[in-house]
Parts: sequence; C-alpha cells; structure tokens
Amino acid sequence: MFFDDLSEGYTFETASRALPLEEIVSFARSWDPQPFHTDETAAQDSPFGGIIASGFHTMLTAFVLTLEADIWNEASMGSPGMDALRWLTPVRPGDVLRCRGRVVALTPSKSRPDRGRAEIDYEVVNQDNIAVMTYRITHILRRRG
Repeated sequence: MFFDDLSEGYTFETASRALPLEEIVSFARSWDPQPFHTDETAAQDSPFGGIIASGFHTMLTAFVLTLEADIWNEASMGSPGMDALRWLTPVRPGDVLRCRGRVVALTPSKSRPDRGRAEIDYEVVNQDNIAVMTYRITHILRRRG
C-alpha cells in the first residue's frame, strides 16, 4: 500500500511466530547477554522466575512479522524513528507472537509531494491475546505516482 491508500483508523494484523527457548537464548547471547535471557538456572532466581526473551528480540520479531505482512513495504522510504515503546509482559519460551497495527495519523509532506508520514500504533500480543509490547512508528511512505 502507498501513503494514499491508507486512512486514519485502518487496521491490520500479521501472521504469528513462536519464540523457542533455543532462539531466545541464542539471540540474547549475541545481543542482550543478561542472565535472565541466557541462563536457565540464574533466570529461576530472577524476578521473572525463568528465562524471558530480550525486549529487543521481541521488537525485531514484531518488525519482521510486519514486513512479512507486506502492508507498506512497496512504499517504504524508511522511518525517522519510534516512540512510546513499552515492554508490558515478559515473553517466555514457546510464546507465539503476532502484531496488530492501526494508522493513527497521516501527514502529506509539504516540501516533498512524493511522500507522506504515516504514524502507526503497534501492539504485539501473545497466544493468549495479552499485549506484551506496544510502540508507535512514523513511516515515510511513497505516494502513488
């Protein structure tokens, strides 16, 4: 979809993806090596009572799910940033995540008529429909030619 194809309030949902223990630990060893992400014994004594996924792993999983949904890929011109990122509930081994997106604002560029800004609120939920993460991204999207 291009900028012009979206409307405020437009919603979409992605497919889902499970996060197995091995993937959680492997990701964390490379990118977030805290004991509650990498060491099952140490994680038992943490405030989480067991291994949890890194928030960054959750965020990147959500991003890939969104790309795979192919909503705005064709029009994407990048993003100036993300706001209001919140990790709400720990993601545990075996949890199955999916994303919901809702367009909250559309602003055509005044200086570059070939594009606009789409602000999209995302909610990442697990298999029990419990929100584990929320965030807002401003996407720069190409307009129809």
